[in-house]
Amino acid sequence: MNYYTILYYGFFGVLLAGSLWCMYQISAADWRRRIIPDAFLFPLLIAGLIITTFFPWPHNTQAAVMGAAFGYALAALVGFAFDYVMRKKNPDVVAPIGMGDIKLIATGGIWLGPTGLAWALVAACVLGAGWGYWKKQKYIPFAPFFVIGGILSFLGIAFLL
Repeated sequence: MNYYTILYYGFFGVLLAGSLWCMYQISAADWRRRIIPDAFLFPLLIAGLIITTFFPWPHNTQAAVMGAAFGYALAALVGFAFDYVMRKKNPDVVAPIGMGDIKLIATGGIWLGPTGLAWALVAACVLGAGWGYWKKQKYIPFAPFFVIGGILSFLGIAFLL
């Protein structure tokens, strides 16, 4: 193994470790304050683009961009539709899906591609709905459940498919 290979995989490891740290910070911030800070979201997005472009990953850059576009469009459509319907009933209500959630789903599309993103969203919604039902909560943070769903989806794609 030569020096460049060690640097290549070392940089890959640093990007993955930094991404895991960003996912933890996003989940913790959303859990505590119900906000997803861009200071952790955009480095996660950039790391996902770098990894899908230059490193061995279950999908290529084209699938990553398609996943991001699909995720952003789907989340924005659902979020704005819920916001419109809820504001029709009560003008003082807060939107159930924020822009941080929409950007997080687009970032998940970069990391997982369209297929992995679909599985991650299903897992996140099931886990989040189960948590909300169990705790009898009306509002739940989405980011921790999406991160768990994304990790499960990635493991399923990488090792089972």
